[in-house]
Amino acid sequence: MTPVRADAVDHYDARTDVLVVGFGCAGAAAAYEAASAGADVLVLERAGGPGGSSALSGGELYLGGGTSVQHACGFEDSADDMFGYLEAALGPHADAEKLRLYCDGSAEHFQWFVDRGLTFEPTLWDAPTWMPSTRDGLMWLGENAWPYNEIARPAPRGHRCATPGFGGRLVMEKLVAAAREAGAGVQTDTLATALIVDDTGRVVGVTARRHGQELTFRARRGVVLTTGGFADNEEMLAHHAPHLIGHGKVSDGLDDGSGIRMAAAIGAATRRLGTVELALTALPAMVTRGMLVNAHGQRFINEDVYPGLFSVAAVLTQPAPYWVIIDEEGYESIPERERWGVVPRFVTETLGELEAELGMPEGALESTVGTYNTYAERGQDPYFHKDPRWLRPLKGPFAAVDPRAGFHQGGRPSAGAGTGAAGFTLGGLHTTVDGAVLDVSGAVVPGLFAAGRAASGIHGEGYVSGTSLGDGTFFGRRAGTAAAGAF
Repeated sequence: MTPVRADAVDHYDARTDVLVVGFGCAGAAAAYEAASAGADVLVLERAGGPGGSSALSGGELYLGGGTSVQHACGFEDSADDMFGYLEAALGPHADAEKLRLYCDGSAEHFQWFVDRGLTFEPTLWDAPTWMPSTRDGLMWLGENAWPYNEIARPAPRGHRCATPGFGGRLVMEKLVAAAREAGAGVQTDTLATALIVDDTGRVVGVTARRHGQELTFRARRGVVLTTGGFADNEEMLAHHAPHLIGHGKVSDGLDDGSGIRMAAAIGAATRRLGTVELALTALPAMVTRGMLVNAHGQRFINEDVYPGLFSVAAVLTQPAPYWVIIDEEGYESIPERERWGVVPRFVTETLGELEAELGMPEGALESTVGTYNTYAERGQDPYFHKDPRWLRPLKGPFAAVDPRAGFHQGGRPSAGAGTGAAGFTLGGLHTTVDGAVLDVSGAVVPGLFAAGRAASGIHGEGYVSGTSLGDGTFFGRRAGTAAAGAF
């Protein structure tokens, strides 16, 4: 990762105006905009093809402010309401400047995806879930749960392209095609290894390696780093984000922080490297119909929030293991295809028996369920404010579902199988709203830009699905445009 002096390079294997390193969603957006602005663009991708972690994602795009899909589903929305929700849900300490731009430009950004060929069904998935199994184009992501429904007018903003299940691959197909059609060149199996810097401190290219061959690439206007986060780098996790150690990783296996380290080697500043997202493999369809408890049998959050929020609350603040407690009526009310292959670990006639099976203090679960039932009969949840839609007294027989078993869609366990959680990093290089990388003194590093998980984006200490693809492409576009105009 040690930077290379430009005067030590006697040959370049390729020259271009804008060099994009990484071909996930942020890289594709940057390449498209830079090429559309008239720049000569070359994308380097270390894998054998484009897509990265973006292609393996659910494909949700967190967008709002009055999109055509929102209108078709009967919802009015504004940039201010979107900002109000995200500032709270992505907080504390969300990046207000970037978030304001993102919300104000959200409706336009949605149209940008439509113009790239993505289609969205004008229908709503109206229940908490990690991922709808349908082609519905809109889903709730916690906007209608307390306390967020009191902070901003609720509107669903999880936009999903027209495909059942995981849609990241389709999003990437369209973005990669758009970048290529705009004129961006691509070289795969090419791992960037260091930045090339001239005697003024300007980044002018990168060194790379392909099949054991050392290569050099010259960028006349700018280098855009879109290399992803560092969930797959155990040393970086130990230094900066130890909460992820031992858990599953939500990545393509190549999120090793290489771009962050290359930039840090020339004095680039980083921001919020300790911030992570964690996903507990607890099924929202079950959690909302029952309850989520810690090892002591205690509830700690309203279960109808965005599931990433109950996941982080569990893993970072509660004693493990965590359990989903549900009764037979609740379990049977879930359509089989929405159970994701999840079955209870323990089933008992009484709560006392279930406590014993789970190793909980005597009377703990009986007390929790008793209190819950008392208020559920009145349609109330004064402790955590779960929506009355999901409140119902729980009656035996009872079941305990163990998130450590993971999901088993398609016969394969999920990434969270083992500890019950999987995650990724949110922090990265400190950038301006146009993707320019800042150094440790706050000055712009000339010629260097970053976006996506390689950069610190709109997030504070919270996360909502769709803000990775949304943030990455929105600020990837800005970074590509800025790099194309840099001289």
